[in-house]
Amino acid sequence: MAKKITVKLVRSTIGQKPRVVATVRSLGLKKINSTVEHDATDPILGMVKTVSHLVEVEETK
Repeated sequence: MAKKITVKLVRSTIGQKPRVVATVRSLGLKKINSTVEHDATDPILGMVKTVSHLVEVEETK
């Protein structure tokens, strides 16, 4: 079974490039302080790394 991560949007996407905004939206985050849980797969971890300056990540069980 894959590990789970919780991703929380902590900074606004205002002023970011459209590609970064699209990545945040594709993770399922819309508003500041919104959280979403994902499996820790390679595509998800790559997206999180791309927007790491806007989000906080925690490993959940």
